[in-house]
Amino acid sequence: MALQIVHACVNCCACVEVCPNEAIYADTPHFLIDEAKCTECLGEYADPQCAAICPIECAIVNELGDPINPPGSLTGIPLEKLIELGLYKAAA
Repeated sequence: MALQIVHACVNCCACVEVCPNEAIYADTPHFLIDEAKCTECLGEYADPQCAAICPIECAIVNELGDPINPPGSLTGIPLEKLIELGLYKAAA
């Protein structure tokens, strides 16, 4: 069980310092999470610390590929509005 940082990451570095397991490291084109070190902060915190501080929606995903901060969760913009504005594409 480990989280992943995906292409939406903008390399802001916010997550690096808050990871209690030092599982996050710089890589190209974006930061990555070492699967062997990531515990999703279970037993230590109520939420994964990387996702709690991440300012970018959909940048950190769980083992199923679901975003920890899904579209609209940080901005408060309803998903329907994001789709209408062309800022998010719904799955076909």
